[in-house]
Amino acid sequence: MGIIAGFMVPHPPMIVPEVGKGSEEIVEETTEAYEKVADMVAELRPDTIVISSPHSVMYGDYFHISPGKHAKGSFASFAAPDVIFDVDYDEELVMQISLKAAAAGVDAGTMGERDPLLDHGTMVPLYFIMKKYTDFKLVRIGLSGLPLEEHKRLGQLISQAANECERRVVYIASGDLSHRLKEDGPYGFNPAGPVYDEKIMDVMGRAAFDELLTFDGKLLGEAAECGHRSFVMMSGALDKKNLSVRKLSHQDVTGVGYGICTYLVQEEDAYVRLARLSLETNIIEHRKIDWDDVKNEIMVNYADDADIFEKTEKELSETRAGAFVSLHVGDSLRGCIGTICATKDCLADEIIENAISASTRDPRFYPVTEDELESLEYSVDVLSEAEPISDIAELDVKKYGVIVTKGMHRGLLLPNLDGVDTVEEQLAIVKQKAGLSPHEDGCEIERFCVVRHY
Repeated sequence: MGIIAGFMVPHPPMIVPEVGKGSEEIVEETTEAYEKVADMVAELRPDTIVISSPHSVMYGDYFHISPGKHAKGSFASFAAPDVIFDVDYDEELVMQISLKAAAAGVDAGTMGERDPLLDHGTMVPLYFIMKKYTDFKLVRIGLSGLPLEEHKRLGQLISQAANECERRVVYIASGDLSHRLKEDGPYGFNPAGPVYDEKIMDVMGRAAFDELLTFDGKLLGEAAECGHRSFVMMSGALDKKNLSVRKLSHQDVTGVGYGICTYLVQEEDAYVRLARLSLETNIIEHRKIDWDDVKNEIMVNYADDADIFEKTEKELSETRAGAFVSLHVGDSLRGCIGTICATKDCLADEIIENAISASTRDPRFYPVTEDELESLEYSVDVLSEAEPISDIAELDVKKYGVIVTKGMHRGLLLPNLDGVDTVEEQLAIVKQKAGLSPHEDGCEIERFCVVRHY
């Protein structure tokens, strides 16, 4: 239950044949990708589809969630009045999202419906999906002028609400890319347009969602993008989920960018499964598991993909690397222990040891109890080899972790942590962890990358 997939899709009305009347042929690549999305949704058979649309009701300081039992719409304003939609809303999920938003201090709800008709940012995705699947209810959410972080936060709350309502939910992030890609396009050309399209397709194609928050506001404005906040909201809904990602298409032939990517939620990967099994076995049975004994159990989800099986099994069994295991309950840290460099014969043994340590030896917390096991969320960070730097300009809080050493003092901080937004903050925190003053000079600084598994 909960969010089972996400899809990044555009919404050009001309892609609908009744609207395009032949002109849709120039975006055939996008149409073919859209058909694949519709097939995937039909195969997933969701209870509810959540669509965030830039063309739904929008306020500067409030997220509008469409209220009521059902809604209608058509492409009459695009000279195709016979293309009609009539969908039911998921009232229970809408209410749960609104309640969770209120409790979290996020300004979102069902008040202020200015126009109940479905917008084209919603109807274009529905046009393709409803040709193949109709047994769902809808939740339609508008964007806002609030910061990107608030869009991500609402996405996280949507995911939590879907879990609590026990819904199988597909998230559709409706949004075009830059509108300034060609001189003869509807909005003309701006050099920022191609830059944005290349960057957003790279980020979305890798599901590197945290990078969405780092896009320069000037770039977003000059590129005249349409869907960035929609994509950010979806990233929140998919946060900390193990995803299978595919970049299906990107076209700019009309002067507007159309990108399609798919994100299928998978069961937890082998690294997290190993951490969970290690911790639970230690707490329940008071023993440490052996990698060779549990290898087949951990790798069973990869049996149908020989390439992934071989790559994953080889890294866990043969690679030596430092690793951190982090435990959370909701948004609260419950334990985190790791190693800067390899201390065991293989990465699997590193994860086993650190999972146990995170639950029993983190001095900031009392040991995890058996009653807490069902509420724990896991992440495993595998560290690259650290490299020295000579200038803090070589650091990036989202991409690189940092190690600070001075004499016998040494501290480490992982990258991409909530509340750590600048290199200066990162260095101050890691110096304190090393037992140094935040302003200590003369330190050796190293950086490293991590691969994070959820």
